Amino acid sequence: MKLLIVGSGGREHTLAWKIAQSDKVTKIYALPGNAGMSAITERVNMSVMDINGIADFAEREKIDLTVIGPESPLIVGLTDELEKRGLKVFGPGKDAAQMEGSKIFAKRLMLDNRVPTAGFEEFDDAAKACDFIESIASKSGDPIVVKADGEAAGKGVFICKTKKAALDAIDTIMNQKAFGESGNRVVIEEFLDGQEASFMCFVDGEKFVPMIPAQDYKRACDNDEGPNTGGMGCYSPVPVVTAEVSKFVIDFIVKPTLKALKNMGIYYKGVLYVGLALTSRGPKVVEFNARFGDHETQVVLPLLKTDLVDILLACAEGRLDTIDVNWYNRSAVCVVMASGGYPGDYEKGKVITGLDEAEKAGAMVFHAGTATKDGECVTAGGRVLGVTAVGNTYQECIDKAYAGVRLIHFDGAHYRNDIGARLL
Repeated sequence: MKLLIVGSGGREHTLAWKIAQSDKVTKIYALPGNAGMSAITERVNMSVMDINGIADFAEREKIDLTVIGPESPLIVGLTDELEKRGLKVFGPGKDAAQMEGSKIFAKRLMLDNRVPTAGFEEFDDAAKACDFIESIASKSGDPIVVKADGEAAGKGVFICKTKKAALDAIDTIMNQKAFGESGNRVVIEEFLDGQEASFMCFVDGEKFVPMIPAQDYKRACDNDEGPNTGGMGCYSPVPVVTAEVSKFVIDFIVKPTLKALKNMGIYYKGVLYVGLALTSRGPKVVEFNARFGDHETQVVLPLLKTDLVDILLACAEGRLDTIDVNWYNRSAVCVVMASGGYPGDYEKGKVITGLDEAEKAGAMVFHAGTATKDGECVTAGGRVLGVTAVGNTYQECIDKAYAGVRLIHFDGAHYRNDIGARLL
């Protein structure tokens, strides 16, 4: 089989790494890929948003299965274009990808189908949004959550502890257009207490198979301080996501959500990512994503025992119920190494050293924002590397991951020192 992976981040490197382990695969293309993927894929220099160009390539090369990593091409209809040409795809179509592409679409679906989530109001006018914040700010001591309606690379969510911070968030999203057209509308939500967790499922219509849950660290700095990011670290499994919690999520979130989509005439295929808040009143949905989480993928897929290609192909062909999905009884921890300044401004082109040494020490290094320049691996993004370790205990994973981190160097490297600490 020939597979095409669309994307260039740590999620896509992890997918390529896992797919390459299948004896069914003869060739993997990465479009556009990153420096770390060069050893196991043939890279294609093309934008992930060149929908017709990607479809032309897949058609010309007779690709057996295309796996779409990031949300943007899903939201604009890459799956639909590929399927129109008779090609197999892992990833939801444009209608289904609204679950991530529009927070308002997802919130209305949850409200209409009694899926537990935060109370919310939606606005397409900045002044009215600010008036609403003025009206509620003094009624509760809880933070106010402000979200851009559309995709914002994990950075369009503001947890505001003061009225001023909430008003500033409205200005950033709707007036300054920090996230482009995604800021045409905002959702203002109640704050959900409790730990968060990521609950991903392989999905084929109403059929689904849950993955091992993961828990990530959104804040840029130790002790959950600093701005929200796309994620600074992650681990799996999650002790607080018990069998009882998982059953609740399946029965009262996943099943009714997929049924609601079916009733709307939407066939969901791919990964449904449920971002959970484990509140004192039970699990509630923070957000849905329409793809593998990045960087949850880096800790979940190393624990997958079943051939990933079998699962992806079964979803694409509508026969997920024929696959027995099994997992290793182990743990995994990922520490993200980011560029200095992330999630704000940062410089690119910093030479990275120590990658081979980190892997010899027992870590797996998944590239996220890297490139090759003059024969050297250099930084090319905010999140640069995901240094991952698998072990029999959390402590073993943490020790191996940080041993790898300490062997890797690039100018301005930033990472948290407390990934997994709450487990201990």
